[in-house]
This record gives sequence, structure tokens and C-alpha cells, in this order.
Amino acid sequence: MPCDLYQTRRKALFEQLPKGSFVILAGYQQKVRSKNIKYHFRQDNDFLYLTGFNEPDAVALLRTDKSKASGFTYSLFCRPKDKAQEVSFGERAGIDGAITDFNADEAYDIAELEPVLLSQLASQQHIFIGDELGRFSGRVIDWMNHQRNTASFDTIKHHLSLTPLAKIIHPMRVIKSLDEITKIKAAVKASTDGHKAVIQACKPGINEAELAATFNFIVAKHGATDVAYPNIVASGNNACCLHYEENCCTVEDGQILLIDAGAELDHYASDITRSYPVNGKFTAEQKAIYQLVLSALDAAIERVKPGASWNSLHETCMEVMAKGLLELGLLNGNIDDIMENETYKRFTVHKTGHWLGMDVHDVGPYHDADGYWRKLETGMTFTIEPGIYIPLSATDVPAAYRGMGIRIEDDILVTQTGRENLSAGVPRTITDIEAIMS
Repeated sequence: MPCDLYQTRRKALFEQLPKGSFVILAGYQQKVRSKNIKYHFRQDNDFLYLTGFNEPDAVALLRTDKSKASGFTYSLFCRPKDKAQEVSFGERAGIDGAITDFNADEAYDIAELEPVLLSQLASQQHIFIGDELGRFSGRVIDWMNHQRNTASFDTIKHHLSLTPLAKIIHPMRVIKSLDEITKIKAAVKASTDGHKAVIQACKPGINEAELAATFNFIVAKHGATDVAYPNIVASGNNACCLHYEENCCTVEDGQILLIDAGAELDHYASDITRSYPVNGKFTAEQKAIYQLVLSALDAAIERVKPGASWNSLHETCMEVMAKGLLELGLLNGNIDDIMENETYKRFTVHKTGHWLGMDVHDVGPYHDADGYWRKLETGMTFTIEPGIYIPLSATDVPAAYRGMGIRIEDDILVTQTGRENLSAGVPRTITDIEAIMS
């Protein structure tokens, strides 16, 4: 994304802060996998959202500055240029690059962070800190008290407040810009092709790991070098574990395969789930549960429009699935009691959606300032993902239903007039699934 976009975001952030504000935003450090082998670096998304800087061991500071037209000064601390290190591990922006390429007003070696921070903080009043992993949790109180503890007795002393930056920045990330929507759509397109390839590759005797690798191979062709979360490729009873990640079993004839997988492209996530019969043909019982989940999903999607309550989507899914489970004889009683006592949760288990963006479970509140469920707005992106799970251990359920987990998940964009199902291109009806698998 262009550098001026990040400056616009920083300005929008600072406009929400009181005078005398000082922002400390910590980037991530690279993690060690084993000895001198490190994991592929992934930047903190709040840091990336405001800076666009995708190197480890960086910190951004924003401070009130009346001399600037923007009202603040942006300082970026990063690793300096180092020829030897860059030969081994890749090019660095360095101090000069932080200014010329990333529009920092000032840039420093990360080793200079504490003395520079303390000097800049001396005249400020409010600290807003974004430090997801607590990198500076043992230092921030000392920083707050430094000016007061070191000033002479007759000097004005500043008693600083401390506020999590997430309170301000996370609501900013809920409504997506056109650039962000374009990136999410690209990630969804990559995932759509990946899911289609897995559906066509699925057959009895193949291993879950091979199907996971098939998905990764296809999304890589779109430029997605990573996935938004570990692939879930769960056959049979494995699908009753919501975050099954082992992906190590051989899929068997007669089972349902649940695959929950999404590409990450240009730091934006997709998140799609499909469930289908390993042998390409649904049994009567599998078909009944699948159609029930799909009907719940479609009913919830129909409710999506600006002004609709966020939780109405979940409520719609639960109502449809509860009624269906009662009709199939998998729940007992009357529907009013089932809904009031939430006995449907035995088989439905989880909530049915979340924000989608830079994080697969993206940040931002689901309630308004008064504690009511948030109303949907144009530019929101999220998932809807109802599911029904009947484990082998449910011995009071007819055997033909047991060992089955069916979840269907689509990625939804709220438009001015309603909604767009971004992942509709992945086969989702029984007819379409059986046709592509034939």
C-alpha cells in the first residue's frame, strides 16, 4: 500500500487522542524455531496497519508536536544497515530507509530507543501503548515515572496516564477501505481455487496432509506464501475437534471431510470452510445434516445489510439448526424450550462468525458504547460459519449420524444495499459438490 495511506491512518488515530499524547507501538521480534533456525517473520498487525514497516525489532513513537501540520511527529526505531547480516538474512531498510521509504519524520537505531523515548516523553501527559506481547511491560511504568523522579523539586512534574492503544486502533480496523477490500478479495480468490482443488483431489485412501498440501500449493500460485491460520483438514470424527490441526489421518470411504483453510495475501486473511463426502456421494443422514447447516448459513446471509444487528446472524443460525435437529429427532421437547434452555448447543457448539481482515479473527468491538450488539455497516467484512458436530461418543444418537462434523463458512462483505458473499465460488450446494466430485 502507498506510504501516504499509513500517514492518513496515523493522522486519523492522532485526531482521536487528547493533547499531550504519546504513542508507543511495538513491532514483533523474530521467534526462534530451534537453535539458530528462526520462524518466518510475521509483523504485529497494529504496527503494520500504522507503519507498513515489515521488519523485526522495530518500535514506532508518535508524539504531540504543535509545529507539525499533522499535529504529531512520527519516529521509527529499527535495525541499522549491516552488510554481513544482510548477506545472510536479507536487506534492511536501515535508518535512512525508514525516512525515505516509510515516511518517518525521524529514525533511530533500535538500540537508542530508551534514551530517545525518555527525552521525547518528558513533556507529554498521556501514554497510549500498543505492545501485544508485553515486550515493554516491565519498563513502561519506569518510563512513566522517569521525569517525575528525576526532575528537581521545584520543577513542574508530569503525572502520566496509561491507556492501551487497542482501545483506539482496533475500532478503526473494523471498517475496511477499498484497498483493504481488494486485498481480502484477492485472498478469497486464492482460497477459492485452493478449495476447489482439494474437493477434486479428495478420495478414499488419501491422507489429510496431502490435501492440506494441495491447498497450500494452489494458493501459492496466487502469490500467497502463507496461510492465515493452520489448515484444518479433518476427516470423520476428527471434524468434531473445532481446531484439529494434526492433519495426519487417512481419509476413509463413507466419511465426511471438513476443510477449514484460508490464504493470507498481502497481510490480509481469508477464512473458508467446506464439508463433503470423501467418496463424492452424501448418505441420507449426511445430506440431512449438511442441508440443515447450509440452510442456516443462507438464512443468516440473507439478514446481512447495513443496520442489522451483529448477533442476529448467530441467532438466525441457531433457530434454523435447532428446528432442524428437532425435526430429525436429534433433539427432544418443544422448540421454545430448546431455544430458551439452549439445548441445541450440544451439537452446534460455537458462535457463528467473526470479523475478518489483517487477522483471521480480526480485531474490533462487537458491541456499541452502550453495550448493545453492534449494527452492521458498509465496509465490514466477516465470516458466517454455522456447524453441527455429532461425535462418535454420542451413543444416544443413531449410528448413521455419529462421527460427523459439518461446518460451512463463507466470507461476507457488507455493501451499501446488502451483502456480497466473497466465497460463493467454492461449491456449497449438495448438487454442486457431488457434480465436481464425480
